[in-house]
Order: sequence, then structure tokens, then C-alpha cells
Amino acid sequence: MADRIRLLPEVVANQIAAGEVVNRPASVVKEMMENSIDAGATRVQVNFRDGGRDLIQIVDDGCGMSPIDARMAFDRHATSKIAAVEDIYALSTFGFRGEALASIAAVAQVELRTRQEGDDVGTCTEINGGQFVSQTPVMCPVGSQFYVRNLFYNVPARRRFLDKSTTSAAQIRTEFQRVALCNPHIGFELYSNDAPVYTLAASSLAGRIVDVVGRHIKQNLLEVEADTSIARAEGFIGRPAAAKRRNTEQYLFVNGRFFKSAYLTGAILKAYEKLIPENCTPSYFLYLTIDPSRIDVNVHPQKTEVKFADEDAVWQIVNAAVRETLAKTGAVPLMDFDREGGVEIPVLERGAVYSEPRAMSDESYNPFREEYVDPSAPEPDTDFTGFDVPYRAGGSRVSDATAAPYGSSRTGSPGTGIFGGGFTLSDEGETFEEYVSGGVQHAESELEFIPSAEDAEQQFLEIESRPSFTDPLPLAGGYVAALLGERLVVVDVRRARERILYENYLRMLGNGSAVSQQLLFPERLELSGDEYALLEENAVDVAALGFDLDYLGDGAVEVRGAPADLPAEGIDRMLYDLLQTFSLPVAAGDVRRERIAAAMALGAVRGAMRTLTREEAAALLEQLAGSDNFSYSPSGKAIFAEIPPEDIRTRLG
Repeated sequence: MADRIRLLPEVVANQIAAGEVVNRPASVVKEMMENSIDAGATRVQVNFRDGGRDLIQIVDDGCGMSPIDARMAFDRHATSKIAAVEDIYALSTFGFRGEALASIAAVAQVELRTRQEGDDVGTCTEINGGQFVSQTPVMCPVGSQFYVRNLFYNVPARRRFLDKSTTSAAQIRTEFQRVALCNPHIGFELYSNDAPVYTLAASSLAGRIVDVVGRHIKQNLLEVEADTSIARAEGFIGRPAAAKRRNTEQYLFVNGRFFKSAYLTGAILKAYEKLIPENCTPSYFLYLTIDPSRIDVNVHPQKTEVKFADEDAVWQIVNAAVRETLAKTGAVPLMDFDREGGVEIPVLERGAVYSEPRAMSDESYNPFREEYVDPSAPEPDTDFTGFDVPYRAGGSRVSDATAAPYGSSRTGSPGTGIFGGGFTLSDEGETFEEYVSGGVQHAESELEFIPSAEDAEQQFLEIESRPSFTDPLPLAGGYVAALLGERLVVVDVRRARERILYENYLRMLGNGSAVSQQLLFPERLELSGDEYALLEENAVDVAALGFDLDYLGDGAVEVRGAPADLPAEGIDRMLYDLLQTFSLPVAAGDVRRERIAAAMALGAVRGAMRTLTREEAAALLEQLAGSDNFSYSPSGKAIFAEIPPEDIRTRLG
């Protein structure tokens, strides 16, 4: 019987391996960028066309390669990162298996141009479908330039099932962001179809996060830092108030490598427990530094899974670090370790005999005994209904109290009033009615009885004409003092503007009469695939608010015009807030318009408030008085506070 087992050709083996290591264009970008970082690059440029199908180009200024290294780099299991299996547990580089370049070259047409420092000329090496084509001298700068063309051209089935170009472009941006966030000390550039997407200069960690995610994240970042003998945790987390339903701003790194871990994500979410809604998640950018011998990164072909030798301890460290940071904001109460005045609780010891104290009661206790009576308490004779008052204040019984008839007085004559009679409360003969009303007699009145069977009716305060604000006086800090009718009030300018803008935007959404201001320099925004689709889906409402947008495809949006009352520096943040509003569950038409108008109004009043002039304050208060609700902002906060005369008299003494 013929032998059936045979060794696969190397090209076939590499194509099979490529299915695990390089399963989409984004994987190529990740592997090549990590190789550039391992080569000591300080600048990495990435360009792709047609979602990476036609071309992926990686250019770096790293150490470069010699002609022999450039040829061997495409052989399977050829690597400069490790020499023995023990080296896997002491890694200081991203790559180590020697499979990435071989797998990429097996399913694409690859060209490498590279030169080392000190060499006069560089080397150009070409590999097509895993087959060596040529190696020739070439002039090129120090570093490496990889050109990966026609990915999966020789594996039609795999190429046919690649994601569409827009999805692949979003995946490439995601991998680029992960690598860029890992290495803030390195400059990165990303181009899509030769158009710039990201230009990131070397900066601090916080600066890199803002550059990658967007300026909206800046005020929501809280710094995390914890150092232990097992692991060091540092980075940033988002404020609880900034938690979102659909949150892509979640990154975990260990030793500079991005990874995914539902277990450690649970540690972070546990720290936010009861601080955010159950259906929302916070932003986080956490960087762990652990002894390489205590982790295993050789778990998954994509290297996105990591095993920890001290997994439970790392969970506790991450959870405690996040809780400590949240505690500094007041969101989580800080523990008090001050032992002064504390209660000592004995520790349970084995073999010790403990006796429980016997419960005792004072059977002779009587709260009405004479010693419990307050000697300073007044001795009332009768109550206002004419019945005996059985006890003094403090619990002693009045033994000889006599009841006075209803409507009579022990020391005075019968009086008249709303009770039909009066009785004297003082030596001056002041009646009860005079005591209550300050000497002013009230006319008789009757209470209308409403049967409980009838439905309750909402009572409203009827005002013939709405009072207006007069005599405005601008105050520092964004406030205006004015008279509302005859009342002295202080108005919050920011909330007043929010109410006015809210009603304006609500009308715009209803009739599409927005006023748009064209920008002198159009602003280009890059969105994820989901965000781009969501913005296109709500294009009618966005245009009704006054935004003039060009949808360029591949997640790119150009802002040509914006609402006239929106600051230019707040355009990107405003669109981000609108996307968050659009992502909420679909509500009825009116409720949905109210949400959008509220988000727009809140975004338009962000920033520092200057002190208004008298004319500006008068105009603002006139608009506020004409609004549907001048008492509360759309978020339910009071717009003004009244200063009653009593408070003024109290302060003046």
C-alpha cells in the first residue's frame, strides 16, 4: 500500500500559515509597524489604497538591513528576536516567531528597500507569492520601505471574502491607533489612498491619546498610577459622567503590547459599579508593566491574548488603581485609615472561650417618675380644644388642670375670630387671632369639600401677564442681577443661553430654517465606520441644525459650514455629542428632536463665560422672558435664584 503522508511544499505551508497570521490587510499593517518599532524607528509612515487590497506601504527610519538579512527575513522562522525557547519569556520586542514576513510574502507581491547606517547603497528585494524574484542595489535612505501589493492575489478564495474597502480601512485605522497609543515617543503618519488621515508627532502619553481619539477626551481623562512588586499600572481612565453606550475608547496594554482580556476589563468595570448606568461603559487607556517572565504572549496567532502568572493579583491591582483614581474625584469615598478614636475589634483565636454577656433590664424604670420631670418646662393649663392637658412637658402628669370652655379664657373675656371665640395668651390680653396674624383680623372663610371619588385636578397658578426682567446689572462670573416683577433675582447666563438656544434648535428641527456660517478653512474629520454610517443616516437632522457637510467616504467628513452661534473650536466636539445622541435608542419624533436640541444647546454654551455689558444682558433677559420656560434649563437646572428681602435683612443685621 502506498504511503499517504507527505511533506507540504514550503509555499503551500506559508499560505496556510498566512491564514492565521495575516487574515486581513489590518494584520499586515500591525505586523509591519511592530517590525519598524523593533528596528528602532523614530518615524513610521503608513499608506494604503483600496482598503489595503492594492497597496500597503510602510516606511520607517530604523536601523535597516544588510543584503543577506533582507533576503533571509522572508524565510519562515527566520528572526533576530530570539535564539532559544527561553527567550520567549524575556521578550523586549513585538515580533519573535519569524512568521509574519514569510506569511505576507506568500500571499502578496512584496518589495523591500532597505539600507543600514554606513552603507553606500541599499538593497531592493522582491518576492512574489513566496517565490524569490530578485535582489538588486538601489539608492534609498537609512531604514526600510515595504511595499505589499495585491494582497491574496494568488489565493482567490481568500481575496473574494475580504471585507469591503471601507470596512478594511476602518480596521487598518484601528490597528494604527493601537500601535500609536503604545508608542507616544514615536511619530506616526497614516495615509488613505494617498490622503493624510493622521499626522502624530512624538508627545506625552496624554497628548498622544488626545491626538488619536480627539480633543473631546481631554477634559474627561483621569490619571491612573499604581506601582507594586508584581505590576505597575499607569495611564488614564474616563470620568463616570462621560461613559457611553457604544464606547470604542478602551485599550489595555502590557509591556507596550495591546491585548484583550475580559477578566481585567471586569476589574475596571467593577470599580465603576453603581457610578455609571448598567448599559454604559467607561473609557480607559491602561498600561501594565510586568516582568516578562511572569506573562506568556505566545498564546494567540494575532498576539492579542496574554496569560498572566499572577492573574488574580493583577486583577486586584487594576481594580484598586482605578478605584483610587475615581476616589480622588469624589466619585468613590476614600477609605479612612486614621486609627485615632477607632474601636478595637478583637481577633478571633482558636481554642479561646468566649462568654456572651447576659441581657439585663431595669424593671423599676418609670418615665413618669418625678426625677424625670424637666423643672424648667412651662405648665400648660389647657389645649386649644378645651380638653384637659394630661401631662407636662417632660412626662409629669398635671393633677389639677381644669378645662376651659371652648371659646373662653381663664383670664379674659370671650373673643371673636375665625374660631368663633378667643382666649388670652398673655397678660396684655392678646388674643389667639392677634397672636397668629400680628393683630390683623381675618374674615370668616369656608373650606370646600372635594369628595374622594372625584378625580384629582392639577392646580395652576394663573398669571394675567408674564412679568419681565428689568434693571439688569451684569456680575462677574457669568451672572446677571435683575428684577423679575418686584423680586430680586440672579440669572445664570450660561443656563439662560442654553434655554434660548434649545428652543431655537427645536424650531430649526421642525421647519429646517437653520442659519449656517461657512468656514474660511473647511475642517476635515475622520470617523470610524459605524460613526460615519450613523452620521449619514441622520444627515437630514444634521443639515437642519446648520451643518454643511461633505461625506467623502472611508469615514472622512469635511465640515464646510456650522451653526452661526457655534464656536469654531467646538465643531468636532459638537458632532461627537450629536453622534452620541443619535446612537441612543430610537424615540418618538418629538422626544428625539428634544434630545438633539438639548445636545446642541449644551455644546454651544461650553467654554468660559465673559461678563456681559448692560445692553447684552438686557437683550439676553428679554429673550429669556419670551421663552416657553424661563425657570429651568433643558437639563432641569434652575436658571435664576431669588434673593428674598428676609435674606438681605439677615445679612445686614
